[in-house]
Amino acid sequence: VQLQASGGGLVQAGGSLRLSCAASGRTFSTYVVGWFRQAPGKEREFVAVTFGGATTYTGSVKGRFTIARDNAKNTVSLQMNSLKPEDTAVYYCAAGSSFSRNSYAYDYWGQGTLVTVSS
Repeated sequence: VQLQASGGGLVQAGGSLRLSCAASGRTFSTYVVGWFRQAPGKEREFVAVTFGGATTYTGSVKGRFTIARDNAKNTVSLQMNSLKPEDTAVYYCAAGSSFSRNSYAYDYWGQGTLVTVSS
């Protein structure tokens, strides 16, 4: 599976962005897909994960971010609303076999897309 993340950019606090993760491969629907982010000087952290209709979010984005997948189009999106400066990070999508918040559970990673939220 090859993943391509896109949709990042510069937005003011309170604004919205929609990230997209496009995947190659006919077996995409069998993979758990997660979004992670890494802020400057910090470790990569879990944001959201989806599989089979189930979703889980980290507490700081719950109610603001929505993860959704379209298996017919081999894409997973991350709609981000009410963005805050602390959401600034490089966002990565990843695919794996386990429904997990742990980045080590994911085998395939996209290249990352930068989200910058100005105050």
